[in-house]
Amino acid sequence: MNWQTLPQQLANGIFQGSIYALFALGYTLIFGVLDILNLAHAAIFMMTAVAAWYLIAGLGLNFVVALIIASIVGGLLGVLLDRVAFWRLRQQHAPHLSALISSIAMATIFEGMVVLLPTLGADADSRIIGADLHHFPAGSIPSGNLNFGTMLSLPPIKLLVLVVALLLMFGLQYMLRRTRLGREMRAVAESPKASALLGINIEAVFAKTFFIASALGGVAGVLYALTYNTLTSDMGNAVELKGLAAIILGGMGSIVGSVVGGFIIGLAEVLSIALGGSNWSDAVAFIVLFLMLLVRPNGLFGARATRTG
Repeated sequence: MNWQTLPQQLANGIFQGSIYALFALGYTLIFGVLDILNLAHAAIFMMTAVAAWYLIAGLGLNFVVALIIASIVGGLLGVLLDRVAFWRLRQQHAPHLSALISSIAMATIFEGMVVLLPTLGADADSRIIGADLHHFPAGSIPSGNLNFGTMLSLPPIKLLVLVVALLLMFGLQYMLRRTRLGREMRAVAESPKASALLGINIEAVFAKTFFIASALGGVAGVLYALTYNTLTSDMGNAVELKGLAAIILGGMGSIVGSVVGGFIIGLAEVLSIALGGSNWSDAVAFIVLFLMLLVRPNGLFGARATRTG
């Protein structure tokens, strides 16, 4: 590796890690509160990016406005997912495996819906998405590079991704620690039965949790699609695996662990490419995960306490 390019590689790794961390936060939030692993999270990641693409390419909105509206769409999709895939299972006290399979089924349905979406016009690029590769219109995002000395150059969108990701991460941590909703979420995570006895509306907390978690994953999807200017119906699949690796590496249920795990995965992936191992870039994340679990099976920040009902 050329050591003069190290600052650039580290910056790329931090950017990549911020996407993984933001995506993993949604996983962690739902797991921490509902004690389930939502494998439809990647589908919402993709569908929110599709919504942003439509708002920009179809309606001509500014990408910042499109990001805000699309994140709300992602949150609402999460609430819909909860009602369709998980609500009835909760009422019947179904085992966790049932919820996992239900989330996989909903992910498949969401992806199929996007592939079958109708066209907006005769031009192939006018289609909402279909099964094709799509790009954002020219000029949708700021072009050029921001130079920081002679060894570091970043496109404005990558810097924006990092800033937005950090703001949302700190905002989520503040919400969980300092707001009434955050206290309710932590109470439900500890014991839903005790929380209900204290007058907390459990179903409302679940719905809000899904909204926030899905909005976070959706923002990650939009930023990912804007950065790489690429949109496909299966774009969430690769990020899904990295997000899972991040939450396991950091410690299941740990917000801080998800963030740290995401950055470790991103840095390990980018540095492996810089060292000449591009063919190993996908595998290196899981090699790091495997080695970490041999040393610390509960992840960097340990396992969360078992909920009491």
